[in-house]
This record gives sequence, C-alpha cells and structure tokens, in this order.
Amino acid sequence: MVTKKPKVVIIGAGMAGLTAANKLYTSAGSKEFIELCVVEGGNRIGGRIITSEFVGSRIEMGATWIHGIGGSPVYKIAQEINSLHSEKPWECMDEFLDDPLTIAEGGYHLNSSLVDPICNLFKNLMDFAQGKPNVQFPQSNIGNLSIGSFLRKGLDAYWGSIKEQEETLGFDNCTRKSLEEGIFAMLENTQRTYTSAGDLETLDFNAESEYRMFPGKEITIAKGYSTIVESLASVLPAGMIQLGRKVTKIEWQPDDGENCDVTKPVKIHFCDGSIMYADHVIVTVSLGVLKQGIGDNTGMFSPPLPRFKTEAISRLGFGVVNKLFLQLSPNRDEAMKFPNLQMVFHQSDSKLRHPRIPWWMRRTASLCPIYGTSNVLLSWFAGKEALELESLSDEEIIDGFSTMISNLLENSKNNAHDLCNGHANSAIKFDKVLKTQWGTDPLFLGSYSYVAVGSSGDDLDSMAEPLPKRSNHSFNSPPLQILFAGEATHRTHYSTTHGAYFSGLREANRLLQHYHYIDI
Repeated sequence: MVTKKPKVVIIGAGMAGLTAANKLYTSAGSKEFIELCVVEGGNRIGGRIITSEFVGSRIEMGATWIHGIGGSPVYKIAQEINSLHSEKPWECMDEFLDDPLTIAEGGYHLNSSLVDPICNLFKNLMDFAQGKPNVQFPQSNIGNLSIGSFLRKGLDAYWGSIKEQEETLGFDNCTRKSLEEGIFAMLENTQRTYTSAGDLETLDFNAESEYRMFPGKEITIAKGYSTIVESLASVLPAGMIQLGRKVTKIEWQPDDGENCDVTKPVKIHFCDGSIMYADHVIVTVSLGVLKQGIGDNTGMFSPPLPRFKTEAISRLGFGVVNKLFLQLSPNRDEAMKFPNLQMVFHQSDSKLRHPRIPWWMRRTASLCPIYGTSNVLLSWFAGKEALELESLSDEEIIDGFSTMISNLLENSKNNAHDLCNGHANSAIKFDKVLKTQWGTDPLFLGSYSYVAVGSSGDDLDSMAEPLPKRSNHSFNSPPLQILFAGEATHRTHYSTTHGAYFSGLREANRLLQHYHYIDI
C-alpha cells in the first residue's frame, strides 16, 4: 500500500490546516514529490473562522480581531487581498467604543471619578502579569498564583492604601467599595472572554508573561475573516479539500522497537466506514476535540497517544466563549443611538440584586453596537454562562435582556437622563437574536486554549511534538507519522488565528525539511 509519492493528509480545514496545505502545495517542486489531501469533518472550510450576516450587516461568528497589525501575517494577507475596506456595513467596533457608558444595576450612571481608578488599577495589574516593562506591583513574593488570585490581591492592596471605603454614595445605600468591586468584576469578566478561562482562578499567572502580542492597533476585517482562509484555499486544486469527512480513528506505529512495519502507512478511519492511508498526517483539530479523543473509551488514536502528549492535552485549558447579536426593534425612535454600555452588577451577597435578571447575564460585561449607528448589538459570554446561552431559546434570551435593559437604562438615575441621546425613557425592544454555539459543536467543543493552573508553556511545546518521538537509539518506525498544528500548539501565540497560521507553517516546513526540500 506504499504510494510512489509520500502522501500527506491534513485533518481540518481551518487556519492551521489550510496554511499547511497552502505552504506544501505552493513550495516550488513540492507537487512533484508530495501527494496532498485535506479532510474536513464539517460542510465548510474555516474552522473557528466563520463570517456570516445578520439583518444586513456582516458579522463574525468566530475569530473577530486581528490582534495587533505590526507583524501579523493575518493583517498582511488582508492587505494583499484588499479585505480591510468594504462598502457593506460590518462589525467594525469603531472609535466611539472608546467612550463607554458605565451603568450599575438599578440604573445608576457611574461617573469617571469612580470608574477610572479601578480601570487603571486593573490595567496595571494585567500589564504586570504580562511582564510589560516599567510596571511594578508592591508584592514581590507572588508565587504560583492564578491570575484570578493575583487580581484580587491587587484589589485588596488598593483598598488597603486608601480610606473611607465604606462611604455611602446614595445609590440605594451602595458603598463605594461595593461599586468598585462591581466595576472590578466587570473587568474580570471581559478578561474571561479574552482568555476563554471561565474562571480566572484557573488561569496560570506565570504563563501570562510568555504570551506575546503584536504591536499596533487591533482591528476587524471589513470583508470578513473568512476571506483570509478562502485566500489560502484558493490556490489548492479542486478536490484537494474533502468536506464532510469526519475522522473517527487514526492508527499509527509508536517507536517502541517492537512489531514495527516500516512500509505500513498511517491508517485513517472515517465516520462513513471508509479508510485512507497516509505517510504523514497533520492533525489540526481543536484542543477540545483532542481532550474528548483521549477521554473516550474508543479513543481517537490507536495505539493511544504517549503519556507526555496526553498529559499536556489534559493539563491545558480550553474554554467556551460565545457571541450574542441582538437586533434593536426598528420601531424605536430613529434618533436614539444605543451607547457602548458597560454593565456593573451587584455581587452575589448583595440584597440589592434585581431578582428577575437571570444568572447567566450577570457575568456579561458589555452590550454595544457593532458600529456606531448600528441597530445590531453585541454581547460576549464565557464559561458556564456561555454554555447556558447555547441552551436558551430566542424568547428566553430576549426576555432576559429586556429585563436587564429595563433595569439599567430605562430606570436610569443620577442625572443620567440623556443616556441614549435624550431618549432613555424610550422603550428598548429586541426583535431578533443570533448566537454562536462553540461549546456544543462536536467539531470544536469550545473556543480557544489557555494555560491553566498546573500547566505551562512546556505543555504547549509538547502539543507541537510530532509522533513518534525520536530517541537516540530507536528508529524502527517511520518518522513524522502524526504532526500537530493549531492555536493550542503555539507557545507564545496560543488562542489566536495568527498562532494557528504560524503552527501550520511550522509543520509544513517540518515535512519540507524532512524531504530535504527546504523552502522556509
């Protein structure tokens, strides 16, 4: 069953898989020495990138941002294919979002003198955790904290440095300290969506400083993120990408020195019962799918993956982040402009909590238009709240948001009568909703990876290690049978599309080097 040309099968047609395929196919001469195939379990390409449309506007159901334009390969591709400008309205999150309106539960407008010090504190704490220069934190002995513990220690230190925290502000007997805690929790909830850690107590502190950001502003892609993966796939010939081909098992040969047949290729089983053979397989499925694959009794890999690989898969975190789009009723006053709303909720021990605001909304930090004048609003969810969102009907979601908006905006107090261009008392109604469902999608089982407490950047490196792992004395089985790519295999750019892109290039180049065709 040995093919004349080595066969490479890439599992997954997302950013990592398509980048690897693009690199292997376009490298000069590679078409003559490699047989290439991409198999995708779903009915579309893109993976966790999916541009869609909602009531006339282009939106992103998955990856949304180019995280820094300086040095980003995604930005470079978007420039080359002219995807950064569009006549059609899109989810651009434009400049007006720099001027948020912060409202506390009960309808109290919190002014900058209360909000800004806590926002500055939170930013400084995260800058310190991320190892940014010229940022200091008074505690030198941080130890093995989680990000959540570190942030709360920082808040306690802040409170310890100032006086009169129990000052009552006249907001239904709210104290300054309780409102500051609510503001801090709001910022923590935003951080949960950035990282996908449903609980920041599970997010490792020490690994945070290894994560790397590109310089420059963060932007969205006017013509849609899907144009990036479509561009990568456009060079591949028809038929090279096979959709609806869900892999159920991968048989491979461990390098254990026994019972090895050097001529036997990797054997890939599909859900329809068909089989494909390959010399090399690049696995680009999500960490969520890998976690399920090592936990199932049936197992995705036969024999099972080695211990170093399964331990890394188990220790790393993989969370759920979902987006919710809501259409404002077109019957509302057309002069009304919905604000960039930051929402501060009372904590669980407060007697001031509104009983009808559902629990799954209380860790949602913001609600804002997808661009300044849009009637489409966007809210982000993480963790168990994101999973709950997936189970709710549209009616339940609209009812929850209507109750919350009524409490926050329509009952606005403290000189906040002009919250919505003078129309705070106008009834705010929602007509339609659209939600993402990454947590229960069997092809992903979550959104993106994070370094959990108990794991480290070393686990991300282990994720990237090909199999069989070569030793100095045993070379019985064929090399590079299973290679791994995807955002969860990049030590410094995990959780991002550009991390997935870099990982796809890495594995393509690994094979090119293996066959002594180096075109890096």
